[in-house]
Amino acid sequence: MKKGIHPPYMECTVTCACGATVKTRSVKPEIRVDVCSKCHPFFTRQQRFVDTAGRVEKFNRRYAKGKSAPPAAPAAAS
Repeated sequence: MKKGIHPPYMECTVTCACGATVKTRSVKPEIRVDVCSKCHPFFTRQQRFVDTAGRVEKFNRRYAKGKSAPPAAPAAAS
């Protein structure tokens, strides 16, 4: 590697939204994540909905029951 062009490689703390922390090395001193291996549904075998930026609410508003149906196509004249 060339000297002087790479960022410093330091100890890093990775913190999950569930509260789990892991020590590793990175160019950033701290990293925050939404899911980790301790709370991810693939590893825990439990269903969990992760709502990032309100996507679930947006989906529910868009496809909510009681929403007016799209206009019907005009009947074909015989």
